[in-house]
Amino acid sequence: MVYLFLADGFEEIEGLTVVDLLRRAEIEITTVSVTGSIKIAGAHGIHVEADGLYEDFDYKDAAMLVLPGGMPGTKNLAAHKGLVNLLKNFREEDKALAAICAAPSILGENGLLKGKEVTCFPEFEEKLIEAKVTGARAVTDGNIITGKGMGTAIDFSLEIIRYLKDKETADQIGKTIQYF
Repeated sequence: MVYLFLADGFEEIEGLTVVDLLRRAEIEITTVSVTGSIKIAGAHGIHVEADGLYEDFDYKDAAMLVLPGGMPGTKNLAAHKGLVNLLKNFREEDKALAAICAAPSILGENGLLKGKEVTCFPEFEEKLIEAKVTGARAVTDGNIITGKGMGTAIDFSLEIIRYLKDKETADQIGKTIQYF
């Protein structure tokens, strides 16, 4: 199971592209609101309904946690103490984390990217504390996957599929959606 966390102000393409492509790859993914409400307002006025609230899940079945970027969505995710503790626990247990755009800053500011090759939206590179910033569209380093921004949401999603399934499945999804 993959859990994707949503907060008001999330970048819609970054969140929903991951959900769409993982479901096409038959990877179970659940959207989780950290706002206390099932209804979430995206950064550009697109309203979505999460599958559940943060408190509804125990995350023991999680293969990966995913953070979309956007503003103020990233700040709202970072302010959720339960989510930050969960991310720290996952890193301590060497479980998979993925974040795109501004959201890798949450991982960086909490010391979860030490020594990892990563990417993010350029304005947030300084927050990737002790990481090696590559500037690539999407980067996988061990069990950490990062994406640069909205324009790389497909690359980021396909990296997640490669990690959770295999390259063949990711390539097939890419072909099916006419990405390559």
